[in-house]
Amino acid sequence: MDTVTDDDPYLWLEDVTGDDALRWVREHNAPTVAELTGSERFAELEAGALEVLDNDERIPYVRRRGGFLYNFWRDSAHPKGLWRRTTLDSYRSAEPEWDVLIDVDALAAAEGENWVWSGATMNRPEYDRALISLSRGGADAAVVREFDVLARDWVDDGFVLPEAKSSVSWIDRDTVYVGTDFVETPDGLPALTSSGYPRTVRRWSRGTDVADAPTVFAGEVSDVAVGAACDRTPGHVRHFVSRSVDFFNEIAYELRGDELLRIDVPTDSHFDVRHDWLTVLTRSPWTVDGQEHPAGALLLFDYPSYLSGDRTHRVLFTPDAHTSLQDLAYTRSHLVMVTLHDVATRVELLRLGTWESEPLNGLPELATIGVLDTDPDHSDEIWLSASTFVQAPSLLQGSTSEGVSVIKSSPEFYDASAVSAQQFFATSDDGTAIPYFVVKRDDVASGPTLLYGYGGFENSMTPSYLGIAGRSWISRGGIYVIANIRGGGEYGPAWHTQAQKAGRHLVYEDFAAVARDLVGRGLTTPARLAAQGGSNGGLLMGVMATTYPDLFGALVCQVPLLDMRRYHLLLAGASWMAEYGDPDDPDEWEFISRYSPYQRLSADAAMPEMLVTTSTRDDRVHPGHARKFAARMEEQGHPVRYYENIEGGHGGAADNRQAAFKSALAYEFLWRTVGAAAPER
Repeated sequence: MDTVTDDDPYLWLEDVTGDDALRWVREHNAPTVAELTGSERFAELEAGALEVLDNDERIPYVRRRGGFLYNFWRDSAHPKGLWRRTTLDSYRSAEPEWDVLIDVDALAAAEGENWVWSGATMNRPEYDRALISLSRGGADAAVVREFDVLARDWVDDGFVLPEAKSSVSWIDRDTVYVGTDFVETPDGLPALTSSGYPRTVRRWSRGTDVADAPTVFAGEVSDVAVGAACDRTPGHVRHFVSRSVDFFNEIAYELRGDELLRIDVPTDSHFDVRHDWLTVLTRSPWTVDGQEHPAGALLLFDYPSYLSGDRTHRVLFTPDAHTSLQDLAYTRSHLVMVTLHDVATRVELLRLGTWESEPLNGLPELATIGVLDTDPDHSDEIWLSASTFVQAPSLLQGSTSEGVSVIKSSPEFYDASAVSAQQFFATSDDGTAIPYFVVKRDDVASGPTLLYGYGGFENSMTPSYLGIAGRSWISRGGIYVIANIRGGGEYGPAWHTQAQKAGRHLVYEDFAAVARDLVGRGLTTPARLAAQGGSNGGLLMGVMATTYPDLFGALVCQVPLLDMRRYHLLLAGASWMAEYGDPDDPDEWEFISRYSPYQRLSADAAMPEMLVTTSTRDDRVHPGHARKFAARMEEQGHPVRYYENIEGGHGGAADNRQAAFKSALAYEFLWRTVGAAAPER
């Protein structure tokens, strides 16, 4: 089927805040809210989700900055949040004493702004100043202000930037690197790339106008973004600049005065410089010093020698068919490597200098482990998270030298004593085995099933605690499934790269294969099978609706990409052409058009029940995708529920209450469609 046309009657819905478009949004929100929010079950779902999100006993995750541990916290009394800190001794107690630095609710009320916290970047090593990012309604674009941590107040002559998709990082206490939407640039080219991110980087000194700051690096308008950072490691202070020429390829340099030294690693690799060690994680095969290494290998070089042309190296990790390297972190004495073996986490330590393998004592078994923080300049301290599908998260702290132990645990949000998780493998169209996890009550043999997927940008879907899904779906008799389809990174870079551009069909074939396998195992039927995904996963839902509609009874499509003919022209869409391809290139549009959901909608095809949600303030994935898709569905006579949060950014919610509402809306829709006859306790 090929219904591609450039004649789009719904372009007016791309006017994000236009009066006509917002009138359409409100007219479509109203019936969805009226239909789905009036039941007792919806109230239970919303209250249950909010309790999970606001619970005072959940883990307050922290980051060490100097002698203090910093945390950002939201709860029912502080929906916009508190930025606060404490000491390690106090944090270890049952009731830590928190020193509140910024109350975002109070700030928003005082300034009459709908501020949403976007993060804090502190100067190193003093940690007495912070660059605070605040967005209006949760957008990616944010204002930046300098905050005096000791005085607990904004700095009068501080670094301040107006709302933009800026990048800013400390050089020293009085100097920063900044990229933003400058009014003028020395070369006369736009300040932003075609993707909407900074194209130039300037060195900005305190007390001067940012417009007068000298430019230290510039990229091309066609780049995704440029960036700069100062590594303040004692004895190894270095400055780095880079061009992200597309989403997966970067050209990097060390900046020495006015001299740029190219760090000539493969542009698609991930590299890191620590002291005089250079590590390179390959994303495609690389022949270096006469040796060929596969994608996903970790190589070690002497950094000064590498810059001089020496390619002598050591292999620290080699992937295999089942095992991939997912994360790296340094402590003072060790390199921490987190790997996945058939989507199960393993942690290994390499002692710096000898690179011999050592165990990390105190880790729980069969849990997904993530490195949260280390303090490599001063100690072997390490902070880790651990969770499973059915066990609430725990926080481990200790050192790589002496081991770790649990110091905080999250409460259980539902009774998982009779809930278990199993891993199965489906066979995709090309014969590839696709792993997926099934989480359900032991007394449920079959029933309403929710299949979740993403499949893009090398993001791995690993087992983690399902607090809200446990309450809203699993404990009520639903079966929850997560598919580890290609496009992710579960089996290393090749699991992703084979599904880029012309290989995109593999993502959708994998997901469809899992759907069929669930039915084949007797866990569900097509009428009782639903799927859910957001962003790139929302595109996945659109493809399921238009290409595989017979496999599903319902779909929840959140903050989606759907019009792949115009995605590169909308907000940050141009930055994703390395993932999907360029629709303006006839050869690439040929394979994109085979799945682009907006163009493939047909009045003649039966479709699953659909709930489409987005956010007006999403300045990453344009809300026009969701709007136009719903409008065309209506035009063709397909029923669709639509809901657009007027704020919330790409996450779809600006605070916990909005997130709980959005969650309850989806689960109520699912229970009314595929779960109407689900067994309940």
